[in-house]
Amino acid sequence: MAKLLEVENLHVSFHTYAGEVQAVRGVSFSIKEGEAVAIVGESGCGKSVTAKAIMRLLPPGITDIKEGDITFNSSNLLNLSEKKMQLYRGKEMSMIFQDPMTSLNPTMKIGDQIAEGLMKHNKISSKKADVQAVELLRMVGIPEPERRVRQYPHEFSGGMRQRAMIAIALACQPKLLLADEPTTALDVTIQAQILELLKELQQKLGTSLVLITHDLGVVAETCERVVVMYAGQVVETGKVEDIFNTPLHPYTQGLLKTIPRIDLDRKQTLEPIPGTPPDLLDPPKGCAFFARCPYAMKICQSETPELLEIENKQLARCWLHHPIAKRMYKES
Repeated sequence: MAKLLEVENLHVSFHTYAGEVQAVRGVSFSIKEGEAVAIVGESGCGKSVTAKAIMRLLPPGITDIKEGDITFNSSNLLNLSEKKMQLYRGKEMSMIFQDPMTSLNPTMKIGDQIAEGLMKHNKISSKKADVQAVELLRMVGIPEPERRVRQYPHEFSGGMRQRAMIAIALACQPKLLLADEPTTALDVTIQAQILELLKELQQKLGTSLVLITHDLGVVAETCERVVVMYAGQVVETGKVEDIFNTPLHPYTQGLLKTIPRIDLDRKQTLEPIPGTPPDLLDPPKGCAFFARCPYAMKICQSETPELLEIENKQLARCWLHHPIAKRMYKES
């Protein structure tokens, strides 16, 4: 499969009264055509900022893309004008946000919000767009779509609003869909339904999916690869089965220990990761996970490890897997 999206050495900063917050620090990853990839990590690790940078939706004035490239279908999105970028959003790439109630326009009917993008990008009549809006609501599993298109967001339940958001995002059949914690505000049953719907539609339409979440547990059945982020950096990437079975970075290992498992003793408690993430107003010189890592070495405090390929295209940013460290362990 050919690469659809490639993010290289992305650096994004927020300018605050306290100083410059380095929210994203050298992030690199790629997405292939038709592939489903999860970006996981704690709140504040830079997942959503990375996604909004791809969509060019970062708030102007207070954010700054300091360095890097975002290549989509051979075009560097960071070099496009805002007018040209508007042709990409909705048509070539779309985004589903965390809270559909604040993302949907409360003054517009659901059908009109779906039809708006169809008319703009596909250049069709409002009558044709209305017919397609009904079909899109039916596709995402909303009952009585002919009646629902005439309703407002407040008349929909939380799960139905999220389905409507998915319908809007997929209306023009984009090549890339970014879903930013799409199940955060929903109960567990509805979460499972939305994730199953995203997986089904992604496979049916051949859309590349980037699922952003803080919960590793939700990606096992949905995605093929995982990108693990911590303190604005990618610390591990690999296939889902490799990340779950043989996590290489201590942070990924810690995340997995926080997930409840049915094959463990009922009395066994979950193990939280001790400590807190570093302050990105003044990022640490060495490994960002040093202060919380049970395997930290002296070099971890002063030198930042590279993202190295360990085996089977599984990469980890950790000195434990550096060739020098392995050699030292063998000699000792």
